[in-house]
Amino acid sequence: MESSFSSITIIHWAAVVIYVLATIFNVAGLIFRKERATGISYLLVGAGLLVHGIGILWWWKIVGHGPYIGRFEVLSSQAWMGLFLFMVFAHFLPKIRPASILVFPAAFLMIAVGIFFEPQVKMLPPTLRSVWLILHVTFYKISVCTLLVALAFSIFFILRKRTGIQWLTRLPDMETMDILAFRFAGFSFTFWAIAMLAGSIWAYESWGRFWGWDPIETWSLITWVAFGIYLHLRRFFGLKGEAAAYLYILCFLLSVLSLFFTPLIGGSVHSEYFK
Repeated sequence: MESSFSSITIIHWAAVVIYVLATIFNVAGLIFRKERATGISYLLVGAGLLVHGIGILWWWKIVGHGPYIGRFEVLSSQAWMGLFLFMVFAHFLPKIRPASILVFPAAFLMIAVGIFFEPQVKMLPPTLRSVWLILHVTFYKISVCTLLVALAFSIFFILRKRTGIQWLTRLPDMETMDILAFRFAGFSFTFWAIAMLAGSIWAYESWGRFWGWDPIETWSLITWVAFGIYLHLRRFFGLKGEAAAYLYILCFLLSVLSLFFTPLIGGSVHSEYFK
């Protein structure tokens, strides 16, 4: 078992190295308009996803359940899912590719933080195993990916308006960036809602109640409402531009608090998966 832990850790560090190299090539490609460097960065991410995926599957085989209980596996699988989905989105919507300058480093940082927590086997009781748990976790991971894309374009919008950084002028125009942030925030709002709904059904199957008002449930709902307010203000009250970007960043910080910090407080099923 100890040798398996060491091998999985090595595989994850290898993925981190590959993703770091991808980030370096990607930043160079975007800033200095080197299309070859950008292409290499995407090839490296593809290789990293393969190596990283092997590590996750190996871990899955050891623990006997999906990667959604301990901090190491939660962060590792979130990084893999985020990068994979971004690659898919970028293939069909090339305009979002500059967001890679944020998505790529976010991925390797999540893996590195997860490794420092050290891989620990945590068993999932048979009574809690359900397709609704898988859907619950999966849709939150999808939501985080879309949140990062919207965050990138919100930051790009502010920087382009407030600074004279030259390479930012090569990004889509201000209106397009504003719309992309709005639309991806809408995607994340939808996926977040589905994740909460699936979690409620899973809770009913497991404990006979849909909602328990534990810290992460409460803050997840607060975060969803906050994004709803953001979208409502944009759609019906004409909020846009820099003000919308700052409000989105605030909502994003709230989502990070909800997903990665509230599990550390209180005692509930959610607090167990991140200890």
